[in-house]
Amino acid sequence: MHTHPIQDITIIGGGPTGIFALFYSGMRGATAQIVDALPELGGQLTALYPEKYIFDVAGYPKVLAKDLVRSLTEQAKQFHVESGLPTHLGQRVVGLEEADGHFVLVTETDRFPTRSVLVAAGIGAFRPRRLPQAFAEPWYGRGVHDLVTNPETYRGQHVVIVGGGDSAFDWTAQLRERAASVTLVHRSDRFRAHAATVSEVHAAAAVGDGRVNVHTFHELDAIHGDERLVGVRLKDVKTKTTREVRADVVLPMLGYVSDLGALLEWGLNIEKDEIVVSSTMETGRTGVYAAGDITTYAGKLKLIATGFGEAAIAVNQAVHWIYPEKKVNPGHSSNLAIFGQKDE
Repeated sequence: MHTHPIQDITIIGGGPTGIFALFYSGMRGATAQIVDALPELGGQLTALYPEKYIFDVAGYPKVLAKDLVRSLTEQAKQFHVESGLPTHLGQRVVGLEEADGHFVLVTETDRFPTRSVLVAAGIGAFRPRRLPQAFAEPWYGRGVHDLVTNPETYRGQHVVIVGGGDSAFDWTAQLRERAASVTLVHRSDRFRAHAATVSEVHAAAAVGDGRVNVHTFHELDAIHGDERLVGVRLKDVKTKTTREVRADVVLPMLGYVSDLGALLEWGLNIEKDEIVVSSTMETGRTGVYAAGDITTYAGKLKLIATGFGEAAIAVNQAVHWIYPEKKVNPGHSSNLAIFGQKDE
């Protein structure tokens, strides 16, 4: 296993709360790093709805989820201009040890010594549900993709989307102007998506120009291709008849599997898969703090805006715990020397 240099704060989770915590750690002069199971920063914003607008983030009348992630990343980079952002992605946490007066966060491949831990893992480590058909497995990464990071990738392509939830309908709506065609496939005619988006997709399909197609009561029956994917066979689950559909790519949008994993064994105050925290974001284990959607307390609101405030509280408390001579209250950022400012 590779052992990394010790840091003051190790943040579990690279969503908006985690990225803001990384910035805030730098603002307080603390060393920090992010460890996340996903391959990209942004958490649910990147994985689930990068092309959707968010309207309740302070300072933005509206902002695309992917643009919010980009801005948060740029904000955090202020303290890591030369070395690059200290993020370790694709790292699934499997344990937390204590040694020589500090923690060691353990993943499947690496060890991360750290003086404190901030859990900002959202709904826990989550990964996309994979297609259940065995024949689809060899096509992952070669035409089957369960994350959409850049919709321009699919411009001019024939896209098949499998699923009936928000992600399936959102991406059908988003890609229909870019792709040569988008075909939505679902096993029933009941959808778990926003009614307005469902209506938008059905209206596009009703035009009948072949750009948008919706096949309910169908499932994936085969994938065709040699070096590259060229088409799929769909089967009607009621009549058992099949139809061939041209396809360059298949996007399974089947939801996510989420769990707290090793966090359950860390001695934290956990109720119903959420970490119960105090007003100082303490978790029940000294030196381990939490912020964002994974936390709960009386009056908790699961909002990005709330997560930002909780991240600031957690970082300030962690810094004071590690370095008792440093005050909890950082003062106003407009007066901080770290930004080149001086008290008037």
